[in-house]
Order: sequence, then structure tokens, then C-alpha cells
Amino acid sequence: MSDRVIKFGTDGWRGLMADEFTFDNVRRLAQATADYWNSLPLPKRAMVGFDNRFQSETYARLVAEVLSGNGITVHLPAVAVPTPALAYAIRQQRLCGGVMITASHNPPLFNGYKVKAHYAGSADADISRAIEQLLDRSPVRSDDKRIRPCDPRPSYLDAIGRFVDLKAIRKARLRVVTDSMHGSGGTLLADWLGATPIRANRDVLFGGGAPEPIQRNLGALCTAVRQQRADIGLASDGDADRLGVVDERGRYVSVQLVHALLLLHLIRNRRARPGYVVRAINSTMLVDRICRAHDLPLMEVPIGFRWACRAMREKDVIMAGEESGSFGFRGHVPERDGLLAALYLLELLAVSGKSLTELTAALQREFGRSAYGRLDLPVPFVRGEPPADLLGVPVARVNELDGVKYIAADESWLMFRASGTEPVTRIYAEASTARRVRALLEWGRERLMAR
Repeated sequence: MSDRVIKFGTDGWRGLMADEFTFDNVRRLAQATADYWNSLPLPKRAMVGFDNRFQSETYARLVAEVLSGNGITVHLPAVAVPTPALAYAIRQQRLCGGVMITASHNPPLFNGYKVKAHYAGSADADISRAIEQLLDRSPVRSDDKRIRPCDPRPSYLDAIGRFVDLKAIRKARLRVVTDSMHGSGGTLLADWLGATPIRANRDVLFGGGAPEPIQRNLGALCTAVRQQRADIGLASDGDADRLGVVDERGRYVSVQLVHALLLLHLIRNRRARPGYVVRAINSTMLVDRICRAHDLPLMEVPIGFRWACRAMREKDVIMAGEESGSFGFRGHVPERDGLLAALYLLELLAVSGKSLTELTAALQREFGRSAYGRLDLPVPFVRGEPPADLLGVPVARVNELDGVKYIAADESWLMFRASGTEPVTRIYAEASTARRVRALLEWGRERLMAR
């Protein structure tokens, strides 16, 4: 029995393969998961999925065998699947839960173990603690008697297709490039919509980078959009629950602008009935302004989509979003879904007849300019005394919901937080200009390194 501690972060447990993330530790955690599910009055049926990482299918098979050995029927796909497809299958088939073997956007040497609960969303803190407390309480039991093959992707695609006007999207004849970053999104959207796929093959090294759809990782997509003269580029992360976007000029579009555009589309074009809007503490203030303009209640939650998931289960939520490109939508599973977010964005282009450049310009004319940045530093987070001002603008309030966020009188802000998925401290900033964002991030870096 390993004496290594298995601790859940913001979305499951992640670790370096062959160090923390080993066959033995995965079996230990699978046994604790089985013990937890067997303690509940739920159907003894679950699904285990996996992404394209090195050995992910092997880890998934080990998990399936442990669950089977504990009397749980396990649906196990033969191919990598998106995390939201697994979540949808849990709801559709009324399973007791699911396990997704993925480290999402982390670098290639990592792998991870995400638990999805019976409500088809990320396991909340209570569930995570319960599973942690069951570690090593029972000997690992394993067999393959209850493992069943499955493919959750077709029914999932049918489901998300019903949220948008596919006829309008196809009629618009948009030129689309999709980039799954070698993750489990594969060619799903491209095949479905007749788009041009790039980086759709399995590569366990992810091209030498991390499958995170942020600006520094999307150079290939920017180039492809320009070469194809496409209307839009759509990227998904390692397990296809996040979205990154490139406009028709081959320029990266800030997730914060995408967040605001999606929300406006739901409110104005889809005429969503009134409800709550949920955003993470590190998300854009554009969402706040849109909510004020439309008299919609706003809920701010900590980072980690499990908090947005809880809000979506407890309230009537139109949309939930995070800085990471994670978006969840009313009527779907209480889980982030990069592919459904991509469909909504394509629908916006189709029904508006405008380019992304035109849409983001109109958005900022109406709700104010927004520039955003993030800096990751491999140092511990140490909380200091709050500053009186942010580069000359008085600090109006301090938010300590998650990490610490200093909000200035002009609604620019700076935030520090220890990552829940990587050994880094993240610094976030938003202001009306990119120049001020860069200055805030540098000031934050100097402040953190001086502690």
C-alpha cells in the first residue's frame, strides 16, 4: 500500500505519471470511489472514460476492473471521449456517476482522475472528502465481469445539437477551423459541421506543449485560420470541456470577450427567460455590466467549475463561466462543455451575419473596453497587506472569496491565487487597456516575488 497522499484539487486528482499517478494509486482511488458509490442508494452502474494521454486507456481499464470487482456495472468506451459526453451519459442513463481519466489542460507528464457525480457534474467538496476518507479502508477488489463496451458520443452530439439552430449554422456556410490540440475532441465538430480540423490526431506529447487553449498555445490555429481564410477558429483542450477562439483575421480572442458574447447571445438572440448568471471570481467585469443592463442576478463563485456546478444545480442559471474558457448552460448537464459553447458561438455568427471583429467591437462600445491577462509563477502564494491603490487608482474593495482580489475604483482589478491543478501561483488582471493589464501583472509579479 502506498503512503502517498491522494488529494483532490479543483476538479479531481492530478499527478505526475510514474511518480504520484501510478497504477497502484489509481487502484486505491478506484476502490475508494467504489466504496463511496456502494454506500449510496443509487443504481450500481457507472461509466469510465479517458482522454488521449499516455496510458489513459490503461488507467481507465484498471478503474473499470476495480468498479466491476465491487459489483458495479461499468460502461467503458473503446476510444477517447470528451468529458462532457461522459457527463451527459450519466444523466441520460441515470448512472451513479463516472470517472474520467484526464489531466485536462495540464502538460503531457501529468494525468488525472475526475469524479463525476450522479447529477452529471463535478464531484463537490463533500463528495471529494468522502472519497478521500475511504482510501485504504477496503482491500482492492478487481475483475472484468461487469464491464460493458459503449460509445457515448453519438447521443451526446444529438443532445447538444438540439440547443442551437443547426440549419442556420449550415445555411451561413461559415468557414471553420477546429483545433482539438490532440485531445479527445478529435474531429467530432469538424466531421459534424464540415469544418477543417487541425491537430486532431492522438499525440501523447501534445506537440511538445500543453493542451490548454490559451493564446500562447494557439499559434497553429491562428495560422490555419489565415491560410484557410476562415471565419473562425475553435479550439478545445485535452478533454474538450474548454473553449479557445480565434477570429477571422487569425487573432486570438480573449476568453473574457467570448464569455460576454455568449451571454449576450443567450439573452438577446435566444431570448433566454430571466435567471441567474454565474461567473468565477477571476472572470470579466463585462458580465457584471451585462447583468446590470438586463436586470439579471449575478452569482460570484470560487474558481473550479464544481462551484458553478453547485450553483447550476441549486438555482435557475442561464449560463455559468470561468476565465479558463469553461462554460455551462441552462438545460444541459451542470458541467462545462467546450463543444456546446463552440456551437453557440457559431450560431451567433450565423444569426447576426457579423464577424467576430464586428461583434467584439460592438460589445465593447456598449459595455466598455476590457483587456485581460494572466501570469503563472512557480512560487508559493503568500498573502500580504492589501495595497491602498493599484498603480494610482484607489482600491475600492478586497475580495477574499478565493485567493485575494483587489478591485480599484475604475473596476480594474488584480488577483493572486494558488492554482488548484498545477504547482504555481496565478496572477490575474483586468483593465480597460492591454498596457495597463501588463503594468498590473508586472506590479503583481514584483509584489509576489518580494514576499
